[in-house]
Amino acid sequence: MKFFFIFIVSLCSFMIACKDKSKNESNVETTTADSIQPVDRKTDSLSKIKNFQDSIQLVQRKDSILLKTTQNILTLLKNKNYSAFANYIHPVDGIRFSPYAYVDTLSHLKFSRTAFIAQAGKAESEMKVWGNFDGSGDPIKMTLNNYMKRFVYDVDFAKPEARSVNDFLGHGNSLNNLKEVYKDCDFTENYFSGFDKKYEGMDWKTLRLVFKERNKRFYLIGIIHDEWTI
Repeated sequence: MKFFFIFIVSLCSFMIACKDKSKNESNVETTTADSIQPVDRKTDSLSKIKNFQDSIQLVQRKDSILLKTTQNILTLLKNKNYSAFANYIHPVDGIRFSPYAYVDTLSHLKFSRTAFIAQAGKAESEMKVWGNFDGSGDPIKMTLNNYMKRFVYDVDFAKPEARSVNDFLGHGNSLNNLKEVYKDCDFTENYFSGFDKKYEGMDWKTLRLVFKERNKRFYLIGIIHDEWTI
């Protein structure tokens, strides 16, 4: 009798344990092939391609705006329409003029939009020192109008041999520090490789217009004239 009682108790304990094990197993979340979300490599690749294409389009659009703005500015300079040109001058930073590739932030002249209009509007604007002539080192002492003729629009830059955006075309002996001085700015370059064959390219000239964006519009903050230097 005692043996039968022990047998019954053991059987009941075994059945309870099996029931609890089955219950626990049913609560365990199983991972099946259906529950795995496969990575859609095709969609991911297409997304990256689209983002890349969008970036290219943005750059192309920006370049197009800069080139068009440059052409408008050069046309105004060619026609000596300085009052209209002044509308492109940065309203806060003004504009700096550099006669050669190296931008001297201490001696090269800067004008606010108002100051430029005032100077350009005078029949005989006052003489100013714009820097120093290459070679002799003599001061470039000129009126604004004369400086514009010699160190801004001295050749027909509105019809250049080549033009570029954020890429240098003319390379001379002068140190070119544009990107150091005008950080996070854009520039265009209108370039001539030379005019007279006998000079073998030593009469090349280029004009760089430096732009800074403000309220989704590009304003002019620098004009850098460059040519062959000693």
